[in-house]
Amino acid sequence: MSLPETIQQWETSQDGIENLKQTTAPLPWPGKNEVLVMISALAINYRDTEVIMGLYKHHKTTGEPTASMVPCSDMCGTVTASNSPNWKVGDRVLSIFNQNHVKGQIVPENMKSGLGSPLPGCLTQYRVFPDYGLVKAPDYLSDEQACTLAIAGVTAWMAVNGMRPLGQAGGKGEKVLVQGTGGVAISGLQIAAASGAEVIVTSSSDAKLEQANKLGAAHTINYRTNKDWEEEVLKVTNGEGADIIFENGGAQTLRKSFECVKFGGLINCIGYLSGKVDAADDRTNTNLLALKRNVTLKGILNGPKDRFEEMLKFYDEKKIEPVVDRVFAFDEAKEALNYLFAGGHFGKVVIKIS
Repeated sequence: MSLPETIQQWETSQDGIENLKQTTAPLPWPGKNEVLVMISALAINYRDTEVIMGLYKHHKTTGEPTASMVPCSDMCGTVTASNSPNWKVGDRVLSIFNQNHVKGQIVPENMKSGLGSPLPGCLTQYRVFPDYGLVKAPDYLSDEQACTLAIAGVTAWMAVNGMRPLGQAGGKGEKVLVQGTGGVAISGLQIAAASGAEVIVTSSSDAKLEQANKLGAAHTINYRTNKDWEEEVLKVTNGEGADIIFENGGAQTLRKSFECVKFGGLINCIGYLSGKVDAADDRTNTNLLALKRNVTLKGILNGPKDRFEEMLKFYDEKKIEPVVDRVFAFDEAKEALNYLFAGGHFGKVVIKIS
């Protein structure tokens, strides 16, 4: 195929979604052990909105992003030029979020390779990747479905299986509490349900809870109409609590998660949609709460390449289809980001690029 001399991309100066601008740039070209990818679809994350708004500052190990850069990280595309023995022209690929996080525990050096900050991201028509920074896209998924897996899918996979050894994924018979119905939450619901777990989902929307039921949720709780939702979790688990909790709420939900986790259970700190700081009159005594039910509290920062590939095998075996809420056109990038930030979506929001 013939390649263009110039490409279209979106750039941010981390000063707001309204100031995101579309620009023209020369077509990049791969060096040794690199490939050029034509990006077809891109999934956006809450992190992307924070980066673009200049709010993503709680990780001090990522280094400083450039003054103006291409945002976003999760893409599906096709290799159009290759200087690597690992990939050939025509291969469908997915990006890894932290490009050099190949295996094991994440370290500060890995976080310096994050796409969409501090490295340039994927909201562009073409991008060059190192050959180790990609995985094979599942054949049975569309580009729009597959692009959702790099952050949402892998984060959810690590929440369910990250404390288990590689190759020993589990979940059968466990009780998993998922907060909300965003990208990570719905990925977690699908993974846990396919693993044989009993999944509990919370949301403020009965309509979304009905959708969650159709995806395999065993129990649903509306936290607006049921303020003491942690007590309902204990009720539906016969007083035991959840083995695994997706703690997506943050400051306003963590205390409740501690109250409804199983003795010896796992709370995964993933998001902070309710805030990053406790209210001044309601400090969470984490030490005491962790002791109270002998809890493991684990921060989740995505996962390495080998766990991504492990997850993709599971998806292929179970033929899990990621939930895409809405697809926007490339020229509608601002609208897509504002739609995601408003929080009304169920599953993932995707931008079709080519």
